[in-house]
Amino acid sequence: MSTIVREKVVQAARVLDELGIDCWLTFARGGAEAGDPVLPLILGQDVTWQSALILTRTGESIAIVGKYEDEAVRSTGAWNKVIPYVESIRDPLRETLTRLDPGTIGLNYSLNDTKADGLSHGLFELLKQHLEGTPYPECFISAERVVAELRGRKSPTEIALIRNTIASTDEIFAETEEFARPGVTELEVLRFMHDAIDRRGLVTSWESNMCPVVTTGPGSLVGHGGPSATLQVRRGCVFHLDFGVKREGYASDIQRAWYVPEPGETEPPPDVLRAFLAVRASILAAAAVLRPGVEGWLVDEAARQVLIGSGYDEYQHATGHQVGRAAHDGGGVLGPKWERYGQTPFYKVTPGNVFTLELGVDIEGRGYLGLEEMVLVTDSGLEWLSTPQEKLPLLPA
Repeated sequence: MSTIVREKVVQAARVLDELGIDCWLTFARGGAEAGDPVLPLILGQDVTWQSALILTRTGESIAIVGKYEDEAVRSTGAWNKVIPYVESIRDPLRETLTRLDPGTIGLNYSLNDTKADGLSHGLFELLKQHLEGTPYPECFISAERVVAELRGRKSPTEIALIRNTIASTDEIFAETEEFARPGVTELEVLRFMHDAIDRRGLVTSWESNMCPVVTTGPGSLVGHGGPSATLQVRRGCVFHLDFGVKREGYASDIQRAWYVPEPGETEPPPDVLRAFLAVRASILAAAAVLRPGVEGWLVDEAARQVLIGSGYDEYQHATGHQVGRAAHDGGGVLGPKWERYGQTPFYKVTPGNVFTLELGVDIEGRGYLGLEEMVLVTDSGLEWLSTPQEKLPLLPA
């Protein structure tokens, strides 16, 4: 973890310089339950007392933390100045900002991105009290783009960890394919996959009672819903999983689909195959547009037009989101220009971003068919991190 912290602290200076922001101040306290989402990236630990983590566009890294947390911060090797305090953070914080004298100070609040919105209102008011009488409260701006770029531009270490996570995910998918048979309930599938997760010492990418999302045909909950204890894998229907795990702090998020054949069927019926080909073509259309410098809504538009042009209803979500330390990792989305997504569809894609490409359709009488891949944005385009599902397999009888 210290390697990633060092990589991110160095990376932050480049991001600040690109954005023209003099100083980025993460003001935090309160342990894991109240922790700022950026702390795992730039510190690698929670903080108990009021703490100020200051990074500048010139490369200075200053951590002002409570006594007894300073040695742990030094041990990361990322912070070139660690200032411990005992009674109050006020004086060392004011002295440090006075020395730096920044014209702009990025704070972790955001209207658009939950991962950049880690500064609570109470802490914001407390920070203003600490700096009362100085010019610096007038310098505050949102650091949402700093956080988005820092989380989004995956370092080589982060990319390697994500690859490992995807490999574990694929193993569990393969085991589940052998387990799932007609008559097995959605809840039994979830429990089987949870056992596979536990054996590997991993955790789910999102709430465990909803990971995996299991759909077996009409009536299944699609999206953020828990598997049913009564609905079963059914012949003539689509068996679909939306699943991810976290390994060494990094997440996966992948969807896979199978057709459950009726007796005598040797391939998916035309309506199911048509849906699969339309979904796959839409994902490929998104991949063809996804490249550095493109705004996310254009990627979404490419996929959406293909699916609608194939005769299916418009899906009611974005085509993709970033994945990293969380399955939904903040930053820009590959989504439509809906108010729901704020400004995030207008963020430009950057090399190092890891996105999902995902969508699906409901097939009358057969259930939901969805696919989701993970891709890495490179300098010239993209690399498939997951192995794209190119065919719709039959679930073994």
